[in-house]
Amino acid sequence: MPVKEKTRLRLLDALRGFTLLHMIAYHGMWNLVYLFGVKIPWYRSTPGYLWQQAICWTFVLLSGFCWSMSRSHVRRGLTVFGAGLLVSAVTLLVMPENRVLFGILTCIGSCVLLMQPLETLLRSVNAGIGAAVSFLLFLLLRNCAGGTLGFEGLVLCALPGLLYRNLLTAYLGFPPAHFFSTDYFPLLPWLLLFVTGYFLFRITSGHGWNERLFSKGRFPLLEFLGRNSLLVYLLHQPVLYGLGMLYFYILS
Repeated sequence: MPVKEKTRLRLLDALRGFTLLHMIAYHGMWNLVYLFGVKIPWYRSTPGYLWQQAICWTFVLLSGFCWSMSRSHVRRGLTVFGAGLLVSAVTLLVMPENRVLFGILTCIGSCVLLMQPLETLLRSVNAGIGAAVSFLLFLLLRNCAGGTLGFEGLVLCALPGLLYRNLLTAYLGFPPAHFFSTDYFPLLPWLLLFVTGYFLFRITSGHGWNERLFSKGRFPLLEFLGRNSLLVYLLHQPVLYGLGMLYFYILS
């Protein structure tokens, strides 16, 4: 069952807002590099990849951490999932060469909905053990979209090719060879990182840490962004793209 918080954990909003600012900056640079042809070598190398991964991991972990505080999992999950479908539809229509299929919003919305039945099983699991096991499984399945078990450059074994068949398997985490998406977050391994966040919330709430650590906030702008993260997410790319078009094709 959801945990009802008397005090809004404002620092969590600020953390979400801070991560959102990083995501906006990252996507702004993506536009510069891939849409407007600006050469930024470090962005396409390891530093840019690590920046992108830090943003993604934080978003998914925070979403899982905050799951227990939601009052309506079904409504929230459907809203986020629907927003993900909207992003997919718009990119397929406007810029199919940069289409987004099974992006971060689709992933988080799916995780929110799936946690409803999963929580019945997970509530009986020790929170510390659950966090450790789910995170280790996340690392183990980190490369499953590429056809192997392992984390980044560590390859443990190849997975059966029969898993990689169609859009449904791509949604699960096993994309066929012809699949392409500029923002791809399948259920595996990301559901496991979401579950890790869920267990981390249970650990901190079980020790009474949440209100002491997260209830006080001193970052009004970041908190505002965090509270309105879905709307900001949906609007930021059209705004960034419009500004880029204005500068590169009109003003310059």
